[in-house]
Amino acid sequence: MPTLATEVPDVSTTVRDTHESVTNAASFIEENWAGWLYLGLRILLIVVIAVALRSMVRKALTKLINRMNRGAEAVEGTTLGGLLVNAERRRQRSEAIGSVLRSVASFLILGTAALMVLGTLEINLGPLLASAGVAGVAIGFGARNLVTDFLSGVFMILEDQYGVGDKIDAGVASGEVVEVGLRVTKLRGDNGEIWYVRNGEIKRIGNLSQGWATATVDVQVKPSEDLKRIREVLQEVADGMAKDAPWDEDLWGPVEVLGLAEVLLASMTVRISAKTMPGKQFGVERELRWRIKEAFDAAGIAIVGGMPPAEEEAEPAPDPAATVAPPSALANPASPQAAATAPIPPQVAQAPQAAPRITK
Repeated sequence: MPTLATEVPDVSTTVRDTHESVTNAASFIEENWAGWLYLGLRILLIVVIAVALRSMVRKALTKLINRMNRGAEAVEGTTLGGLLVNAERRRQRSEAIGSVLRSVASFLILGTAALMVLGTLEINLGPLLASAGVAGVAIGFGARNLVTDFLSGVFMILEDQYGVGDKIDAGVASGEVVEVGLRVTKLRGDNGEIWYVRNGEIKRIGNLSQGWATATVDVQVKPSEDLKRIREVLQEVADGMAKDAPWDEDLWGPVEVLGLAEVLLASMTVRISAKTMPGKQFGVERELRWRIKEAFDAAGIAIVGGMPPAEEEAEPAPDPAATVAPPSALANPASPQAAATAPIPPQVAQAPQAAPRITK
């Protein structure tokens, strides 16, 4: 009768293989633990230094911005370099500059730390940097408008081309600057509307709030008026306005009578000009017109406008007796025009009609 033999695994062989594996692992760990510990400590040190350096730089930039804001609040409302100091304008400008600097500092510090960590792990950075470069070019090409807006906003803020409270003409829109951002500038129009203008679309900027403005008033008078008297009256108006509040603060310099700007048959134009604070020229012009009208009325000087004044005499009607026939009609005395337009002699006009003759 056949006997069934059962194969029994060799326990000693299995135990021996397990012991060898554990021994090899222990020896591997024992041989490399120092390198692993050094690698881990090095990575940890890089991360700690990067985080600490980033925090220090951000705090230093924040303190610098806060100091700039306090300095702007201290000189609020004063004139510096020909410009009226606006604390809100300086605050937004400093905040925008600080945000850019903080972002750039964080990117540089953390990016450098990441590259150092990858280098410590002995990872080949060549393919990674090449892939990142290709991805950056693709993203930059796809978002070129966004990059253009951002860079334009950075340079506008750094160069202080305009700020909050300035009235500007940006080409695509005009109005008072409400907010200045790195990508979009917010303007409030004359009718209260809000314009969102991308910084990359602004090709030229006309700032109406920097430096000084000019108020110009033209006054039309009759050519028969005395110019010396007109100059004296206008000079009195200019001197009085320069002494009265609040116009003495709005005027940048004295009101000047420039003289005759235009001479016509029916009128002559006298021009008055004055330098004012930015944005105050329209109010100064209205006040000048008001005062000039009152002064001219008191002095008896007539102002000629676009419509003829009511006191001017109407032109007399043409005399029918003085009507002259055209040359063509005079050449042919028998023409109807000559008969209609030729003057009637007084003797003929006053001669009595002859009595009719009666014949038998």
